[in-house]
Parts: sequence; structure tokens; C-alpha cells
Amino acid sequence: GRRGFELTVQFGDWVRRDARGVGFDSSAGFLLPNGAERSPDLAWIERSRWAQIPPEQQRRFAPICPDFVVELLSPRDDVGEIQAKLREYIACGARLGWFIDPDRRRLEVYRPGRPPEMVENPATIAGDPEMPGLVIDLTRIF
Repeated sequence: GRRGFELTVQFGDWVRRDARGVGFDSSAGFLLPNGAERSPDLAWIERSRWAQIPPEQQRRFAPICPDFVVELLSPRDDVGEIQAKLREYIACGARLGWFIDPDRRRLEVYRPGRPPEMVENPATIAGDPEMPGLVIDLTRIF
């Protein structure tokens, strides 16, 4: 809970400063183009894309794939399942995905058309170029 809260605070600060999109926490759900229902730990959708979703659909599992997703590994999660979810988000249209494993102090970065990038013990992670200006201080999460 503490780690997720810290991640949400940092992400939320960027979403407000940036103002190009809408941020979501894990209570939001999305119906992906492949039919899967997913609730990433954090998500972001460009404001113009979100505005195309009718308001009544915005209140439930919205039929859209986020542009950016974050999954934070918790003790009850299976690493392979989380990695499969990140690959699924990218296949369904996400431009960037992060899988944060705080106990191993590892980050996996997912982008379309590329293999996942593994980063060991990073102090920060930046969202450039897909999410300009987004920087998360991982020392506060690890």
C-alpha cells in the first residue's frame, strides 16, 4: 500500500502539471480491443481519446486501451502473469508500459515493436519520449 501510494502521488502530480491526459488508479477498468477487462495499477489516456468515450461508458469498464500503463508487483502477484498483461496492453495499443518489481529493484519497460527493456536498480524512470516530462523517483518506492 505504501509503495502504491507513493507511485500514485508522483504520477498524479505529473498528470496535473502535464494536463494533456487523464490519469487513473487501479479502481478504473478498461475493456481492451481483444475483449479482456483490465485494471492496471496506474493508467493514462490522452484527453482527446478519452473524450470520444460516451460518459455512460466512462463510468464503467471503458472500451479503450490506455496509452500508458503501470503495474506494480505485489506479494500475491505472479511475475509471468504481470509480464503477459504488459505484452497484452502493448498489443492492444498502449504506447508505453512499466512493470515495477520493488523487491527485486527491477523495472521492465514495454514499447510497441521492441522487446522489453530490463533496468536493474534504477533511481528514477522517465517516460520520454512517449510521456514527456514524466519522471518517477523509484528510490521512494524501492
